[in-house]
Amino acid sequence: MDLAQIISGFAVGAIVGITGVGGGSLMTPLLVLIFGVAPGTAVGTDLLYAAVTKSGGTLVHARRGNVDWRITGLLAAGSLPAAALTLFLVSRFAPGGLGGAASVIKFSLGIALLLTAIALIFRRRLQSWAQAHDVDALPAHRRTRLTVATGIMLGTLVSLSSVGAGALGVTALFFLYPKLPAIRIVGSDLAHAVPLTLVAGIAHWWLGSVDWSLLASLLAGSLPGIFLGSQLANRIPERVLRPTLAGMLVLVGSKLIAA
Repeated sequence: MDLAQIISGFAVGAIVGITGVGGGSLMTPLLVLIFGVAPGTAVGTDLLYAAVTKSGGTLVHARRGNVDWRITGLLAAGSLPAAALTLFLVSRFAPGGLGGAASVIKFSLGIALLLTAIALIFRRRLQSWAQAHDVDALPAHRRTRLTVATGIMLGTLVSLSSVGAGALGVTALFFLYPKLPAIRIVGSDLAHAVPLTLVAGIAHWWLGSVDWSLLASLLAGSLPGIFLGSQLANRIPERVLRPTLAGMLVLVGSKLIAA
């Protein structure tokens, strides 16, 4: 295990524990820009890292009845096939497979980070807009299709960048289900993120883009980091944390797009 990677895992885990977001948004660009990990390997390793770390949170939310399994199933109906198809197409048609698609992955990651930053900043405004315009009155069949379409978008984005299952998913659900309690939106999105990151991560493993020793180092640091961050969550004002995190994502995303 690499000590620097363990420390990085701890730092990212603490931020996730405090803010509820930032796993893929921080870990993947950190691996690419600081540790020099190939983009495809960084994404594949981070996907399995996310599947493990999010499983514990999903279990807690499920036991407390905070998961709407219908919404989770609709998202998965779109995201799982989209993730598998995206990685198949990239591996089949991109020159050199995932390794040759490094520039595409970097660009996708940059776009995902910018979208995540926007979601962090404007989440409450989007939710207020949805409530004001009575989005909750949409016909059930139309909202069902929009939920599946959201899953397709997340599956494509997450499979290429490992970013989006958290902040983007929660923001989309706030918009589509404005009257659903926030805790059930978070729990449903988290429950959806586990199979999505697992399926995409396994597909990356099959394509040879997972570093198992790196994964072990990240988990060794992040699991205690998440625990500590969760304990500190109520002591740090959200109005300070989220804009700071959003600004950092904009800077990193812009650098990846320009790379």
